Amino acid sequence: MAVLSFVQRNLLRSKFFWHFVCFAFFIHGQQGFAQEQEEIETFDLLMPNVLPKKAETYFCTPIRIDSDTDYYLVGFVPNATMETAHHMLLYGCEEPGSDEEVWNCGEMAVKDPSLKSAEPCKKGAQVIYAWAHDAPALQLPPGVGFHVGGRSKIQYITLQVHYASVDRFAGGLRDDSGVFLKYTTIRQPKSAGVLLMGTGGRVSANSVEYMETACKINEDKVIHPFAFRTHTHALGRVVSGYKVSRVNRRDEWKLIGKQDPQLPQMFYPVANNLTLSKGDTVAARCTMVSNRNWVTRIGLTSDDEMCNFYILYWTEGGEVLNTKHCFSMGPPIYNWSRNRLNNIPEDASTL
Repeated sequence: MAVLSFVQRNLLRSKFFWHFVCFAFFIHGQQGFAQEQEEIETFDLLMPNVLPKKAETYFCTPIRIDSDTDYYLVGFVPNATMETAHHMLLYGCEEPGSDEEVWNCGEMAVKDPSLKSAEPCKKGAQVIYAWAHDAPALQLPPGVGFHVGGRSKIQYITLQVHYASVDRFAGGLRDDSGVFLKYTTIRQPKSAGVLLMGTGGRVSANSVEYMETACKINEDKVIHPFAFRTHTHALGRVVSGYKVSRVNRRDEWKLIGKQDPQLPQMFYPVANNLTLSKGDTVAARCTMVSNRNWVTRIGLTSDDEMCNFYILYWTEGGEVLNTKHCFSMGPPIYNWSRNRLNNIPEDASTL
């Protein structure tokens, strides 16, 4: 029998007690895959009926996970539409950015003056899920899960929602956008992780701009990419990601994934079955096309731009990469050639 219990008394004094969670379901079963429907539970991580009043608002709300039980996230079902939310992110945190029920969490975005402002996480931030453009649900492969709670470093999950437009809330309608978390207490043999790649920089007026980043894997681990996701705003045309290996001073490029970022920004299967290990380089490019008569900079609003390539991967056992991000300064300061990458694929900017 499944039993839900809140086990930490100090939560009763929390300003958002009801929104903390200690998933305390006890499920019988042996170590292995949580493939049967009855082995998988659902938790609703939703905005608590918020009312965003200004366009380009970013709101965050957290849950706390039972530190006495190990849980494994195996799927994500979005509860949002692109008419309501520009995008949503789930952050795994060691500590949340605030102890409020809801707070402003866009560093340079519009802020609700009635709420406090903070980052999504105070400590140990890592992206575990991202959604935009009406992307569908994500189910991880059998045996793969994000380890949260218990002995993991992820003790909180923070939901961030970007409200680019607030037209639909003008009449006082409130919002409960968020994600239904699919989880199990059955230990998964493969640990899921996300490597987020991105750039700073700017797109010149009336130009085609390549926003590029690259990082070398310096950890003695083998990771298995199985899905990728792209994200830009209006100017993005193609986002591509690669594994780069140097052989006799010549770089060999193997495609991880490539997509049009104006399509649903879901996690797509990787283009090639490959692994990344110590010494390999991961590289990503966003091809931007601007017909604007002004410079567009990387920023948080929908009129700004973003360049992101997410790699969703698994590792054997419990050790994922300590490195969670790979960012460059972007154009005009950084590009692949200045990073001494060579033999760049001619089709990196075409589909």
